Amino acid sequence: MIDSTPLPLVGPEKQLRADAVRNRALLLDAAARLAAQRGAAAITMENVAAAAGVGKGTVSRRFGDRNGLLQALIDRTEQLLQEAFLSGPPPLGPGADPAARLRAFGPAVIRHEHANLDLYLAAEPSPERRFSVPAKHLRHRHVVLLLRAALPDADAGLLAHTLLAAVDVVLVDHLVREEGVPLERIEAAWLDLVDRLLH
Repeated sequence: MIDSTPLPLVGPEKQLRADAVRNRALLLDAAARLAAQRGAAAITMENVAAAAGVGKGTVSRRFGDRNGLLQALIDRTEQLLQEAFLSGPPPLGPGADPAARLRAFGPAVIRHEHANLDLYLAAEPSPERRFSVPAKHLRHRHVVLLLRAALPDADAGLLAHTLLAAVDVVLVDHLVREEGVPLERIEAAWLDLVDRLLH
């Protein structure tokens, strides 16, 4: 049985003052426009401040550094994926058995990150921060819950890390750009991996 404890969406900071919420939205809108017009490389603290018509200090206070800003921007896109696997229709969302949901999860992550590739690659944190990203925690916890339901005796925590490594955005980008592997083959490899694991 899957743990029915709801997984919270990872998103913007809670309990912000109304003006802080407005400033945060203004800055993220400016960053999204820059990314759409000029690519993620154009998202700098200075460029975002100028595009939003505020001082650089406002951006720094809200996001800390460029990676914090990029992670906040990713949170916006990540919420669409999170809603799909937490509450969307089966097989990705609730209502399907754990094996079917696990099979659907990998391709959904691959397609989502590929559609936002420039942003995900730009926001890839340094090694010491890589596993502290809230969205990665949520993905891991989701896969752990599915594995516990499908394989109660497995070491679900470590197994989830192993599975998620197969859809890592940096690896997928390398396979597609450097080795010419089509996304469909990477998705098929995820399905094969899950099927071999569960049968």
